[in-house]
Amino acid sequence: MLRQGLLLLHLLGAFAWVGGMFFAYFCLRPAAAEVLDPPKRLPLWAATFARFLPYAGIAVLLILATGLTMLAEVGLGQAPLGWHAMLALGLLMATVFAQVYLVRFPKFRASCAASDWPAAARALDGIRSLVALNLILGVCTVLAAVSAR
Repeated sequence: MLRQGLLLLHLLGAFAWVGGMFFAYFCLRPAAAEVLDPPKRLPLWAATFARFLPYAGIAVLLILATGLTMLAEVGLGQAPLGWHAMLALGLLMATVFAQVYLVRFPKFRASCAASDWPAAARALDGIRSLVALNLILGVCTVLAAVSAR
């Protein structure tokens, strides 16, 4: 029963994090670029990230905590190869997320607050690249999860 609860929390965290990145990258980004000029679009992104990133941070911590707990129950040596891949990919994704949340986003928000739209656009482009990377890593993590069965 505990394992099913851990797995549920693990998957809900992954859905929130990866699903949010998918929505932002493939839906919000093109729509905002289509209908808003930079002085409106960039503050929209700052407000969106200010709401999403704390939730994503909780999801990342939840995924790591539940994943490590389930791994500890089985034992590293007994875990399927796919679990090892998920762990490595998850740690890499968490590192990329930390770079976005702790380094890139504060610079982006500061540029928006200063109405420095060229700097804000450059900062947002750096965030966009890291989100794309994490989406690719997320798909690889799902493939690792499927292969672990």
